[in-house]
Amino acid sequence: MSTTTTEPTAAAAASRGRRGLIVRDYGIVLCFVALFVALSLSTSTFLTERNLLNILDQSAPLGIITCAITICIVCGIFDLSTGAIYGLSAVVAAKVASSTTPDVGVAAGVVCGLGLGLANAVVIHLTRINSFIGTLATGIVFRGLALLITGGAIVTVTDSGFRTLGRSELLGAKYSVWVFVVFFAITAFLLARTTFGRYVFAVGGNEEAARLSGIRTELVRGACYALSGLAAGIAGVLAASRTASAQADLGTGLELSAIAAAVVGGTSILGGEGAVWRGVLGVLTLAIIGNGFDLLGIDSTYQLLVQGVLILSAVAADQLLRRR
Repeated sequence: MSTTTTEPTAAAAASRGRRGLIVRDYGIVLCFVALFVALSLSTSTFLTERNLLNILDQSAPLGIITCAITICIVCGIFDLSTGAIYGLSAVVAAKVASSTTPDVGVAAGVVCGLGLGLANAVVIHLTRINSFIGTLATGIVFRGLALLITGGAIVTVTDSGFRTLGRSELLGAKYSVWVFVVFFAITAFLLARTTFGRYVFAVGGNEEAARLSGIRTELVRGACYALSGLAAGIAGVLAASRTASAQADLGTGLELSAIAAAVVGGTSILGGEGAVWRGVLGVLTLAIIGNGFDLLGIDSTYQLLVQGVLILSAVAADQLLRRR
């Protein structure tokens, strides 16, 4: 009697679990499609090539950072220094481009981002402090360095060649869009199809079990910090190239926007679960909300309200699915 009662209960629980996974994995797809269709029907200017490419161009820096942030969160760590790395890399790129050549400046900005990401890895490894606090502290240091380099002034690059990366086009889309697409493809492949990606999921799911199985957990996390710094460096260079200028406070709060986009996309804030493509859909969902509000002439206050509710709903749904 008890056996027959238990089996349907277990089957029902398994069914609910499968439905929960579907909601987590594909809920962002349904949300994005619904918003896209609604805005396409609400305004004639939304579904135009120019507007869609503009959304992708404006989303590129945040999208690049979100790709790396998603991998960090899946690994069970947070990087709150990416906004500061973004700003410092932009400043370094502009400074070096002003004194040498645009190409050297671009390379210097990207290398700066990678170097700062590695610095984060070393600091967290040596101090053994929580990634949230550690990267918050290093972010303040990096922001201070940017302010020290610029002296509080805007760094401007007069060489028109520096604008090429941020303003030139290929097949109708700006270079920034193509950089975003390539970076997304690489990071999505790394997380979903490589041994490194399996290690990331293992460390984020259960660090102790991963360590006991022979995975070098500190090395995996260090690689995630380096990838995050690299992403912020690339994004910062794109931003500096777009305006041919940079300043110390560039990218303030960008790290929180990237985390929000990853969470909206269905990446678990507790680690061990997520996908880069869902993080990118999170970025695009937030972007089309902003774009739609602008096109429809709705007060931006309501835009923040909608985005906040969306983020809160995503986190609440993640907690609910984990309890089930």
